[in-house]
Amino acid sequence: MPLFYHPNLLQSPNVLPEEESRHAVRTLRLKSSDAIAITDGKGSRIDAMIVEANPEGCTYTITRKVKIETPSYSIHLAIAPTKQRDRMEWMVEKIVELGVHRISFFQCRNSERLKINANRLEKIAISAMKQSQRSWLPEIETNLNFDQLLQTDEEQKFIAFVDSSNPYHLKDEAKPDTSYLMLIGPEGDFTQNELAKALDSGFKKVSLGPYRLRTETAGLAACSIFNLINQ
Repeated sequence: MPLFYHPNLLQSPNVLPEEESRHAVRTLRLKSSDAIAITDGKGSRIDAMIVEANPEGCTYTITRKVKIETPSYSIHLAIAPTKQRDRMEWMVEKIVELGVHRISFFQCRNSERLKINANRLEKIAISAMKQSQRSWLPEIETNLNFDQLLQTDEEQKFIAFVDSSNPYHLKDEAKPDTSYLMLIGPEGDFTQNELAKALDSGFKKVSLGPYRLRTETAGLAACSIFNLINQ
């Protein structure tokens, strides 16, 4: 059953937003009486049946309401944006499919990209949420600095740092059923001063394995590990 996104699902008439309506009618060629599912990205979801397949406003009738339980854990990935935009967009798509609850792009000393198209990233996240049949759309922040991230209140806070002598692997340090913040630096990594500030703020330096990963690959690996230990 195809899944659609309606941010005001429970507060508005039974009409899909115009962009979703066009996708349903013109791309998927859905017709009256076809079954669909709709989520607001905040844990609410309905099963529905199309009444009028109008590409400007596809109407539907609700057949079942579903409330998706809040997960027992939350993943906050904070990452320095990559120089190449497509790598960053690819990462957002994949970590939303895997499961992530908040994504923060931040600037630090070795950052390589200053401007981020937040609207484009949100569209990618919505598409990935629908593709993976999820009902939670992650919050995406695009204009933070490194010091702001040090003040967040997740229960477990980690910083990935390229250090061959670091014996602590994320999979061994992360505990299930809690909230996580993972800091991933740019291709030039964090500076020693940034690392020291993070450690002083309660972060734990961790490894993601013996090999040097690209920034976007490190973000994907971290989200995979957090999800796996909560299965």
